[in-house]
Amino acid sequence: MTTPPDDKAGHAAEAWRLMFEFLIRSAPQRLQSQQEHGLTPNDSRALFSLDEDGKPIGGLARDWGCDPSTATWLVDRLERAGLAERVSSPDDRRVKLVRTTAKGVATKNELMAAYHQPPPELAGLSAGDLDALVRIFGKLRAEGA
Repeated sequence: MTTPPDDKAGHAAEAWRLMFEFLIRSAPQRLQSQQEHGLTPNDSRALFSLDEDGKPIGGLARDWGCDPSTATWLVDRLERAGLAERVSSPDDRRVKLVRTTAKGVATKNELMAAYHQPPPELAGLSAGDLDALVRIFGKLRAEGA
């Protein structure tokens, strides 16, 4: 069924509202995974933005949409948990980079595996409905790439 052009925006809004509500309802599953690792949602978000090369605090603050003191506080939390470390930049020793540790990489992998566990509601869908979701979200991912 195709949506008339004049109602396409409303239909898209309804689809997004339903997807968003489902994501919010399934948030406790993701939160539990974070808590099992001693992380808050902000800690998790910060951890996932780090890599093994490292980024300066100022860049992280811009990425995270916060001031440098808040970024420093988040990095301090990750550092105390052994998930991140500060190292000198190879290009400028005055600059400190923040990068993930081996434990941080392992934690990110464990969290991602937990995040990829589907909410129970998906198991109740038919094979055809699941095929449609895979097709639709695959298309959205390709369009966003």
